[in-house]
Amino acid sequence: MNGASAGTASAWLRWRQRSKVAREERPDGSDSSDAGWQSWVVDPAERLYYIWLQLMVLPVVYNWVVIILRTCFPSIAMGYLAMWLALDYASDLMYAVDMIIALRSGYLEQGILIKDPDRLKSRYLRSRRFFRDLASIMPTDLFYLVFGIRAAAVRINRLLRTPRLNEALDRMETRTSYPNTFRISKLMIYIFVLIHWNACLYFALSDYIGFGSDGWVYPNISDPEFASTRRQYFYCFWFSAQIFTTVGDTPLPGQEEAFLFMIADLLIAVLVFASIVGNVGNVITSLRDRDNVFFPNHELVKNYLRSHHISKELRQRIDNWYQHLHINKKIMRENEILQQLPLHLRTEIAVSVHLPTLSKVTIFKSCEKSLLEELVLKLTPQVFSPGEYVCRKGDVGHEMYIIKEGKLAVVADDGVTEFAVLSAGNFFGEISILNIKGNKSGNRRTANIRSVGYSDLFGLSKEDLTDVLSEYPAAKRHLEEKGRQILTKMGMLDDAGAMEGGGAQEVGIKIGVLESSLDALQTKLARLMAEAESSNRKMEARVALLESELEASRGRQVEVGGAGAEPPGDARWSGVGQEAADQQEDVEGEEGRAGGELDSEDRVENKMTHRGLVSSFMK
Repeated sequence: MNGASAGTASAWLRWRQRSKVAREERPDGSDSSDAGWQSWVVDPAERLYYIWLQLMVLPVVYNWVVIILRTCFPSIAMGYLAMWLALDYASDLMYAVDMIIALRSGYLEQGILIKDPDRLKSRYLRSRRFFRDLASIMPTDLFYLVFGIRAAAVRINRLLRTPRLNEALDRMETRTSYPNTFRISKLMIYIFVLIHWNACLYFALSDYIGFGSDGWVYPNISDPEFASTRRQYFYCFWFSAQIFTTVGDTPLPGQEEAFLFMIADLLIAVLVFASIVGNVGNVITSLRDRDNVFFPNHELVKNYLRSHHISKELRQRIDNWYQHLHINKKIMRENEILQQLPLHLRTEIAVSVHLPTLSKVTIFKSCEKSLLEELVLKLTPQVFSPGEYVCRKGDVGHEMYIIKEGKLAVVADDGVTEFAVLSAGNFFGEISILNIKGNKSGNRRTANIRSVGYSDLFGLSKEDLTDVLSEYPAAKRHLEEKGRQILTKMGMLDDAGAMEGGGAQEVGIKIGVLESSLDALQTKLARLMAEAESSNRKMEARVALLESELEASRGRQVEVGGAGAEPPGDARWSGVGQEAADQQEDVEGEEGRAGGELDSEDRVENKMTHRGLVSSFMK
């Protein structure tokens, strides 16, 4: 409750601060509390809404438990009447406040939180939830005047607020760190309420049949042993639990009403037993699946070792390794677990967990953050047992290691002499995963490294690093340069090999530049060819137009010649020649604009071709 109160107070202070800022930004500078209230909206994703749902569990559960209790046990209803009435109207007040919060609760539309008070009000008032909430808070207590103050059943409409309880439990299940335990607890609460209702109805039915009339009903309350209210409730609850769990023999009913009650109870008991078995089975299956995801399957490995007659000493080492994983909760399959999340969330988790460790590696310092974010997704956790060699001198290095926890010793070939001890935060093997020309070790390990105790390491393979660096050529050159500097300090860099590698690298760079230039030239050539083809199509269309116009001109001259004297030869074709010359100039101008990127010789050749075609048609 302290955490809930603190969260509520913090949310209230944030709301007050937002209201203050809104008032300061108003043009008139007025301090109106109505303006703050009108703009107040509850975000269902915020902690304030979650805390309120937790508080709403109390009145809903109270009504579910107390209404039936007061209805069936008159002594309980009248013995604590003042307390019941105070709690009744306190729960009614919370119901009313809940309607106000529902009226101000935002909702998502196309992924955007709607905060418009008018839209929120309209949406809530037109929903079924509003009518259900309204019915649950109607003043049915007025029926006390008709049925008496002990008739708590008139408040049965308060149970209509049960969907609020389901919403609260669902939210709590998604937020709890122990969902399986929460599911079992929720099931037990449901079963308790069911047994409680059945116990109350059993006592009411016994009162209707007659206390002590037979061995099935509640004993006669005139007997001092069964007269107390506490004894009445506990006896009925025990009797109801016996029926639902079917663990004890119950007396044979003597009345038809009792038979019907037992039949209904036994049918419900079958459902209760099935739900208990099913839920517990689901929890056990979920726990087993979780263990299979978190840890390797030990049974499969044990069967394999047993079938191949592996030595007892090696099997004991493997058993100790598995035992260490389970006792200390070492998770070996992080990537498989996080596969359930989208990529950006996996990256954020990996960055928060592994980026500080990866940033300590010398060759990765000063690298851009995006490169490191991709590398952290490639880190794989590994656990080494005491005395186990992580790497041996002369082995080909395929991955580098970063020490998360534990100690590793750099030992001589005899396995006894220790040169140094590496602890958490140290790293080794970073040079072996970079193909640096001139490396005298040839990407082989230069030392023997053995785990002193149980050691937790992060491994980064050469293949993963190569895949990531393929997208970051500048970072690749930077890492190789830093690697050469480290090898130079260690005296393990061959200058001739480095120069050869540098020359080969320069040749590769030049080849890349030439390939890029060739691609650019090919693109330009394709564009010029397309433009030339377009110019040819336009020229053909223009020539066709000239032909049609020449034919039409000849037809008109023939008609004129038949009607009058034939004009001189030069005058006869002068109009046509002038029109053809104009068309020729249009063609030349169009071709000049379309073929702007062609050289001058091609344009001259095109113009001569056009002139020859026009002259041939005029002849």
